[in-house]
Amino acid sequence: MAQVLEFKLPDLGEGLTEAEIVRWLVQVGDVVAVDQPVVEVETAKAMVEVPCPYGGVVTARFGEEGAELPVGAPLLTVAVGEGAEGHRPAADPGTDGGAARAGEQPGAGERRSEGSGNVLVGYGTSEAPARRRRVRPQGRASGATAGSGTAGSGTAGAGPSGAGVPGRANGRVRAAEPVDGPVPVISPLVRRLARENDLDLRELTGSGPDGLILRADVEYALRAAAAQGGRAVREAGAHPDGTVREQALAATAGATATGTTGSAGSAVPPGDVRIPLKGVRGAVADKLARSRREIPDATCWVDADATELMRARSAMNAASGPKISLVALLARICTAALARFPELNSTVDTQAREIVRFDHVHLGFAAQTDRGLVVPVVRDAHARDAEALTSEFARLTEAARAGRLTPGELTGGTFTLNNYGVFGVDGSTPIVNHPEAAMLGVGRIVPKPWVHEGELAVRQVVQLSLTFDHRVCDGGTAGGFLRYVADCVEQPAVLLRTL
Repeated sequence: MAQVLEFKLPDLGEGLTEAEIVRWLVQVGDVVAVDQPVVEVETAKAMVEVPCPYGGVVTARFGEEGAELPVGAPLLTVAVGEGAEGHRPAADPGTDGGAARAGEQPGAGERRSEGSGNVLVGYGTSEAPARRRRVRPQGRASGATAGSGTAGSGTAGAGPSGAGVPGRANGRVRAAEPVDGPVPVISPLVRRLARENDLDLRELTGSGPDGLILRADVEYALRAAAAQGGRAVREAGAHPDGTVREQALAATAGATATGTTGSAGSAVPPGDVRIPLKGVRGAVADKLARSRREIPDATCWVDADATELMRARSAMNAASGPKISLVALLARICTAALARFPELNSTVDTQAREIVRFDHVHLGFAAQTDRGLVVPVVRDAHARDAEALTSEFARLTEAARAGRLTPGELTGGTFTLNNYGVFGVDGSTPIVNHPEAAMLGVGRIVPKPWVHEGELAVRQVVQLSLTFDHRVCDGGTAGGFLRYVADCVEQPAVLLRTL
């Protein structure tokens, strides 16, 4: 007897709470193997192919390409075991959601299926969960079918609830009064959206599994409130599932494209464009804003004569062996400076009111890609020589441009090197990469007049800047760090003392 198992969007690690579906890799009715990638999603950090921990026939997919799903929301359902072929849907694959759930067999016997043990951060495939599928109300499927005829049917059915009688939306009873106890919400973004619009989540009935409140539920309620001239959100009720929910999401996207807001519905003058802050751009915005809020940063800078460093690099590359990149030499200088000034290789634990100093250097470096600014991390940079650093910088840069960086390669940095000179600028006051304590900025290296050995000469000059968290050290420490870096740039032989 086949059993229908539900595969939910797993925890992708590092505090990620949602992901956007970029591309489905399977169709309803396809046979999948254990650990076969079934969907490509984009988180705020990277593109990830999500493998399915079950083997069988795909009976349903939840979410269209471009939709955002919170962690824990259903991705797809798979029929496993003998008779799984009988779960191939006869209906059009476009009706993924409701049809598949109606086709589940609550009486299917419980069984455990062995997996490969492969793990994508946060979940494994050692075995399938041995639980009995809950019986869904008969009214659910019929309600979804009836509700698909008009987007307002669910709201109309909930109308009597205002008189103290529990309303019914899509076959699910909605309480007339706000319920006590925990609110079934997983995504912090859903909570923030509700909070920013003064929406009480306890007055909503979620359309997700087990009543989970999704972002679409909040957006539907806000649109309903705006359409009814500011009436209380509880009058809007819970919107229908399935097709109507997808139409609600499409309406939200259409409102953004035509220049209206999702909550207030105010028009935008012709020619203006609203661009959603989501994905990489949204993650960068949130992180920079948090850094500005929490970190009392300060910046110091100095000009340095990089002529000798450039000559040293040319001499290295003239010898046999892999070519050495300039950023690798700067990284080697950074790790040496951090060994002398460990205060800057730290973070502030605000809850414990402690400064945490790291005994390792995981060096992040800013990389501009088509998807936006990312900061890949070179692990244990302090233990690598110039050749190893060059190789790792090249690998991570290529992966960043191709969108193949994993969440683990984008997190865990303890110090950041920002070579903004590649953009043709001399100086900058960069924002500290939260929760780190400092960032070294390097401008372009250009010929400039410089007093060298008592005479005016044309030298290769670079501006160095250090932005640091003033909580971890005073200006003397920051100035000492930057001066040591400048000395190593001007006289690379200084590094020989610590090699």
